[in-house]
Amino acid sequence: MAEAWLIEIAKGFGKFFMNPVFYWAIILTLLAGYSRIRRERMNFGLKLFDVFSEWKNTLVLSMVSGLVISLLFVGVGFVFSYTTILILCAITILLSLTLRFTMLSPSYTIGITYIALLFLPLIPINQSLTDWLAIDHINFIGISLLLAVLLTVEALLLKRNNRSNTFPDLERGRRGSWMGTHHLKKLSIIPFFILVPSGALQPIAPFWPYFSMNGETFSLILVPFLLGFDYTVRGSLPEKASARIARSIHILSLVVLLLALGSIYAGWLSLCAVAVAIIGREYINYQHRVKDQQKTGYFNRNGRGLKVLGIIPGTPADRLGILAGESIVKVNSRKTDNMDEFYLALQESGAFFKLEIIGDNGELRFVQGAIYEEDHHELGIITADHPHKEDESRAN
Repeated sequence: MAEAWLIEIAKGFGKFFMNPVFYWAIILTLLAGYSRIRRERMNFGLKLFDVFSEWKNTLVLSMVSGLVISLLFVGVGFVFSYTTILILCAITILLSLTLRFTMLSPSYTIGITYIALLFLPLIPINQSLTDWLAIDHINFIGISLLLAVLLTVEALLLKRNNRSNTFPDLERGRRGSWMGTHHLKKLSIIPFFILVPSGALQPIAPFWPYFSMNGETFSLILVPFLLGFDYTVRGSLPEKASARIARSIHILSLVVLLLALGSIYAGWLSLCAVAVAIIGREYINYQHRVKDQQKTGYFNRNGRGLKVLGIIPGTPADRLGILAGESIVKVNSRKTDNMDEFYLALQESGAFFKLEIIGDNGELRFVQGAIYEEDHHELGIITADHPHKEDESRAN
């Protein structure tokens, strides 16, 4: 028995690298990273983060989540057809072609997969193809439960965001002036094992597998599930917006979970779970947009110092712990409200400088340090000024 499990696990790992979603995730990260870097150069004149930054700080949570999902679904004995995996892969790739990570929420990828599988029997196709797709053996209960669990993972991934791993940007305000924004943007692969029909594994308990199809033998396959999100934040600190959205998604995941559990006794509740997941996710997105647009731009100039939009990694500002959202009111006891004043004050100070900063709590703190030859001439501070491309056009 143990040998059969080890062989099936090894085969499952091998099938992971045969899944096109794994390679598409790499391509998608590269495309999104290069697009972001191009925008960073246009706005700030340099690259702020490397091309794989959308993928950073997700590995540990992805691995732990994948392990928990594997133990839960394999342990209970939920069996998923190859048709389910195939359509989920196709839907995931199609939804991500726009490079909008928001469409990679489980609400959309799994929800639309559920709907596609629901209507698949209505499509007139060849009988032999119908048998191969096994459209009569779709585990809708398992799909709805998987949706609920992955929504929880999405909420946890969002909650881990802070201002050091969000992406600053510039955009035109309603009055035509430039305003600072931040993007809560991440992409993650959640690898988890599921049971599929036919293989060397035999039922190990009366309840296992919970949902059988096409016989009584099963195998394991490691599925790369692509999960992502992308929110623009203008009116608050990114980490506060992230925590608020994560809380809403977590509540949504609990409601979906209750409906999915209820579908064990009343199968139609699985469709209700999917509908609630999609509608609820749309409402959360709408609610965030409305609330954020109603607020005054958090990173805009306010006449009370130089508002920090972002910090370039590895620069003096990064080493000194200066944070996005803070305001620099003085440089070497000289007041500063814009980058020109800030730059002139730094030039006059020589190699050493002292900053007076107003933090998130409104209290004043002091930082001081030295500028070395290889350091950024503006300490690595990004502000919500006009884009770098406009400076170049004026110079020409």
